[in-house]
Amino acid sequence: MDFQKKLVEAIAANCFEWRKHALQRLAMRGIPQTVVLKVLSLGEIIEHYPDDTPYPSALFLGRIEGKPLHVVAALDRQNNWAYIITAYEPDLNHVELGHKERRKKP
Repeated sequence: MDFQKKLVEAIAANCFEWRKHALQRLAMRGIPQTVVLKVLSLGEIIEHYPDDTPYPSALFLGRIEGKPLHVVAALDRQNNWAYIITAYEPDLNHVELGHKERRKKP
């Protein structure tokens, strides 16, 4: 079963937690939690980090009211538990125009 589907299932079952860093960043950036959950369920995985520890994670891209939003989440498949790590609006200093690829360093 794919990463996003399992992540969405965990969230739907209320088997997830917001990492402290995520909550701090959301408050600082004025991003509602509901928007982050929407990106995780409807957005697209643009980078996958299968070797992240302690759990594999992924970078999601979603568009909310026309604005891009990146969300990073991890999934403990064994316990069916998701972790929302951070969310931010990508900027063109760090990503390419489509917001899917990081800019190459000169």
